[in-house]
Amino acid sequence: MEQHVLVIEDSASVRRLIEVCLRVLGVDVRSANDGTSGLEAIQEERPDAVVLDIGLPGLDGWEVLRQLRDDPETADLKVLVLTAHAQPEMADKAAKGGADSFMTKPFRPLDLRIQVEKLLAS
Repeated sequence: MEQHVLVIEDSASVRRLIEVCLRVLGVDVRSANDGTSGLEAIQEERPDAVVLDIGLPGLDGWEVLRQLRDDPETADLKVLVLTAHAQPEMADKAAKGGADSFMTKPFRPLDLRIQVEKLLAS
């Protein structure tokens, strides 16, 4: 059965880059451009993993992550937090919030694929 990854990213160009990077893995990649539509897509599609931007309009990535972890239906969903904020405390905040993995932008496509492969294998 094909694995499914949801990308929640507000920048169309970054979203497209992530989609292209991940399709090489042979996974089904879907996307949402804000936190609210991302949460709706998770409820409808039940992805195997989520690539979650933090700087989203409206409902930001931290709130999306909190809601995912608070809901028993999505508490175990694999989440890779991806952010342009490269401060060391951001990685700590992501880990404390329940993220399974953390990366900063700009990212190398190979590094992104490796991180997502690890999430899908775990």
